[in-house]
Amino acid sequence: MQNIDRNPPGLVVILGTGGTIAGTAASAASHVGYQAGALGVEVLVAAVPPLRGLALETETLARLDSCHMDHATWAALVRRAAWHLARPEVAGVVVTHGTDTLEETAFFLHRTVAAAKPLVLTAAMRPATALSPDGPQNLFDAVTLAREPGAHGVLAVLGGVVHAGASLRKVHGYRVDAFSAGDAGPVALLEDGRVRTLRPWPAGALHDAVARAPQRLREPTGWPAVDIVTSHAGARAAVIDALVAAGARGLVIAGTGNGSVHAELRAAAQRARAAGVVVRRASRCLLGGVVASDAGEGGATGNAADLLPDAGVLTPVQARVELLLDLLAAG
Repeated sequence: MQNIDRNPPGLVVILGTGGTIAGTAASAASHVGYQAGALGVEVLVAAVPPLRGLALETETLARLDSCHMDHATWAALVRRAAWHLARPEVAGVVVTHGTDTLEETAFFLHRTVAAAKPLVLTAAMRPATALSPDGPQNLFDAVTLAREPGAHGVLAVLGGVVHAGASLRKVHGYRVDAFSAGDAGPVALLEDGRVRTLRPWPAGALHDAVARAPQRLREPTGWPAVDIVTSHAGARAAVIDALVAAGARGLVIAGTGNGSVHAELRAAAQRARAAGVVVRRASRCLLGGVVASDAGEGGATGNAADLLPDAGVLTPVQARVELLLDLLAAG
């Protein structure tokens, strides 16, 4: 850990996990084909002159391309973020991360960390070596948000827009403005180094697993296997059967439209449930989630006993996190 001025008020701890924000490419003109997570978080801080003189601590937890994000890093983030947030001298914590799984990590932290102070995630769509990288501004905005009086909860700031961690989703694979909060909308904006709030800061919503299974939460090697299956034209039951055979404890089906599930997958999902696998149904649409209906999945009529439980407004990756934590809490 590198210490940069421990004593002044408003101390912010920056936890690095890698990602494009810490990526390097052979050419400054390249926005793809780079090595993600090549730089430590202290290098990212040094590249942002306005951060000089602020009370900061940096700690590099991982140097991952976030498409390879793992449960061990999640467990480490929960431990370190909670520990730093509990320190009275810390105003807030910033996490630098890759964009690919940012929404999953944000939702996981929202459900597992009591963030009475700001816990701010940030990332970048362009590597640090790009002609006009977005990472430095995003990092400066994240530190500014972490020092904002009254701010709290798990937040994400990218492109000057602050989203609640509970509603974050990636909506574009290349553009700098790649993130949205869906129907919820942004929480605040960063404008010339100032925070303009648009709605109340998000309230904490800790999952029961935090209290019921704290030791299991700290030991990711024992976490249950939970997988996502997408419903689509020509879907095959063999996919679900294979996952159950491979030890899946939970399954999330990303259904079409309002959570409709192909008949082949539905039959396989019912077999999985009979074998003790917990199944949830989400929508593969990024907006809207699943609106429940007594008429059945996607509005189709049918026997209520045949319906697959829905995940409500959660996206498939959020529903997977929620189901993982449900299984941890259940033991």
